[in-house]
Amino acid sequence: MPIRLNETAVVNPTYVPSESESTPVSAEPASRPSLRVLTPAEIAHNAAAAGPDVDAQGIPTKRGALAADPPLAPTDEFLAELKRDSDSLESATPQEVLKWAVDRFAPKFTMATAFGPEGMTIIHMLAEIAPETPIFNLETGYQFRETLDLREKVKERYGIEVQYKYPSTTVEEFETLHGGPLYKTDPNRCCFERKLRVLHRAASGWHAWASAIRRDQSEDRAKAPIVGWDKKFQLVKISPLANWTKKDVWSLISKESIPYNPLHDQGYPSIGCQACTRPVQLGEDERAGRWSGFQKTECGLHTSE
Repeated sequence: MPIRLNETAVVNPTYVPSESESTPVSAEPASRPSLRVLTPAEIAHNAAAAGPDVDAQGIPTKRGALAADPPLAPTDEFLAELKRDSDSLESATPQEVLKWAVDRFAPKFTMATAFGPEGMTIIHMLAEIAPETPIFNLETGYQFRETLDLREKVKERYGIEVQYKYPSTTVEEFETLHGGPLYKTDPNRCCFERKLRVLHRAASGWHAWASAIRRDQSEDRAKAPIVGWDKKFQLVKISPLANWTKKDVWSLISKESIPYNPLHDQGYPSIGCQACTRPVQLGEDERAGRWSGFQKTECGLHTSE
């Protein structure tokens, strides 16, 4: 299956961006400098020269809800409030959690999806609770065609148009920059450049976002609260399916005929980029097919570091 390059982003017509989001993520500069890999020392030097507004990796220090209008800051009082809210929602249904999130944070509440079964389940719920909620996908350029096809199925079924968020370079440019496919030699860096850096931009200006993680998926996710402060992206992270199991998710998909990726029927319980995903074998963890051959099971979106 050929690797798919970037295409023009399609914006959710029901979503009106704030002033802080007025520049599309996919916007290209008028002129592009020659491509060259910077050394860590050069990156640190450039960040220092730019001042305190960005860190050594070029990520704004004020991001997420801190960059919103009005901003939302993680004061001790606010973090204590989130802890109380999270505890009170432990026995709530995912629908009740989403309704609480919409009532509390909309219109500055959004969702990122990779079109996994959990994400499709949440989209199904949001279509009934708050279909105007902006939803986006991090289009790395390496996703399976079957994954991207789900975007059209979501539009057909729910009338929701998921917005693509792109890296600043195409796959061809990115691989030229790094002397070939970076996922073969440094998948952590590839994920950072193609996903995390993009999410930092996409999350800027929002107060809260929904994630589709479950606590039983991995050790990294086992302690995820229902509601908490996301230190990495600096906004409130809401996980309505934290207490659900894989069986709970697939039971709802079957009951409601929710669209899902056909690759799940071919031994892919967890699906990411095409080159870094394989089917799992009998007895393996459901995320064992991600970055096989590397000591890596997370792209970094749902880890604290």
